[in-house]
Amino acid sequence: MTQNTVSEVERMVITRVFDAPRELVWKAWTDPKYVMQWWGPKGFTSPVCQMDFRVGGKFLCCMRTPDGQEFWNAGEYHEIVLHEKIVSSMYFSDSKGNKVEPAELGIEHEAIDGAYDVTLFEDLGNGQTKLIFIGNEPMESAKESGQVEGWNEILDKVAAVVAGLAKAK
Repeated sequence: MTQNTVSEVERMVITRVFDAPRELVWKAWTDPKYVMQWWGPKGFTSPVCQMDFRVGGKFLCCMRTPDGQEFWNAGEYHEIVLHEKIVSSMYFSDSKGNKVEPAELGIEHEAIDGAYDVTLFEDLGNGQTKLIFIGNEPMESAKESGQVEGWNEILDKVAAVVAGLAKAK
């Protein structure tokens, strides 16, 4: 397998504009009770999501497939700029947050060495927010593996959560 480094690979980037203020999009992205509503693509559920949302804090989320199979993700927050930016690492784990190598799950490892996930929240004015998710894998392999499609389905679910928050306000 070729070693990918951050500087030489086009990273996966997914962008979505929400019809809601940045604070609401941030809330949907950072509060575990809302993350549980959108974690995983269409048809998937998230029965568990624990977040210690601070620099150095960790998170643990379960993604359950429609047929009941569970996949766990864990990670750590490396940088948080309120309402603007989150830099984090994410990896496959067991239900206790211990790292599991992708190959053990039958998944090809595509992460770029030294790359973190970066989520940006841009206030567009007029009550709109642009969310930009920069993943830690190459765009080409993310397209081939279905991750781009999965992230777009996830952002559809985030949009529904954000719409509910906006309506409740």
